[in-house]
Amino acid sequence: MEILLVLLGPTGVGKTEWSLKIAEAMGAPILSADSRQIYKGMVIGTAAPTAEQLNRVPHYCVGTLSPEDYYSASEYERDALLLLQELYKQYPVVIMSGGSMMYIDAVCKGIDDIPTIDETLREELQQLYRKEGLDCIRQQLKILDPVFYNEVDLKNPKRVIHALEVCLMAGKPYSSLRTNPKKKRPFRIVKIGFTREREELYERINRRVDQMIEGGLVEEAKGLYPHRHLNALNTVGYKELFDYFDGECSLDFAIEKIKQHSRNYARKQLVWFKKDKETIWINLSDEDEDIIERVLQLSGHS
Repeated sequence: MEILLVLLGPTGVGKTEWSLKIAEAMGAPILSADSRQIYKGMVIGTAAPTAEQLNRVPHYCVGTLSPEDYYSASEYERDALLLLQELYKQYPVVIMSGGSMMYIDAVCKGIDDIPTIDETLREELQQLYRKEGLDCIRQQLKILDPVFYNEVDLKNPKRVIHALEVCLMAGKPYSSLRTNPKKKRPFRIVKIGFTREREELYERINRRVDQMIEGGLVEEAKGLYPHRHLNALNTVGYKELFDYFDGECSLDFAIEKIKQHSRNYARKQLVWFKKDKETIWINLSDEDEDIIERVLQLSGHS
């Protein structure tokens, strides 16, 4: 049976480089499970693979969409499964690497059968959001689905708006539709999580942000600034710099906020991933362990 080797972990842990090394050792392509690296023009801020890294191993779902494109975890599930079907004609193993929790769960477990949203409704809610702000959307969601209202990140426009879209489209609470059992897949899934000692992880995150700034993140964000209202750009690394461009804070303050918010996101990722008992964890701080050999053994390719 074909294998989907899922390499997951928090931001800054080192997934990109280790995924490349493992992919080279296995002769496998990499399917990105990063909900921001999938967009074009956001290379530095999302720590997307470099041109050299893309040349080392075939990559998929990197830089394929415009930031203006609407894209959801359910659409990623659909596209990834179709892509895997083709890749397995050539490769016995495909590596899925990333830290977007919903994307990984969508492919490994399946996502609930949510109705297709009418484009007219979607545009109406987007216009309402732009005109009156997120609080108006939140209040409608609170009335139509108080259960999900108490679960969702109320500061995340994409999640809040999508939930309201579903409520209005289905005529029932979004939470009532999120009950489907885990879907069976025609391939074997092996999940390996990368982690590090917390102090080391935070140091790596801070250092990476400094490297992004040195590498031109401010200039990249300036180019994207006219599109700052797009959901794709409601992302750590860009939204803090947009505040700086708006004169709301200094550049140094924005950089510190990027580091803080990145560390917070890493904690959130670890909490989410640790709930999955199927994941086998490897601590990259353990220099004595042969990481590649360990992964090959766990995936049955030693």
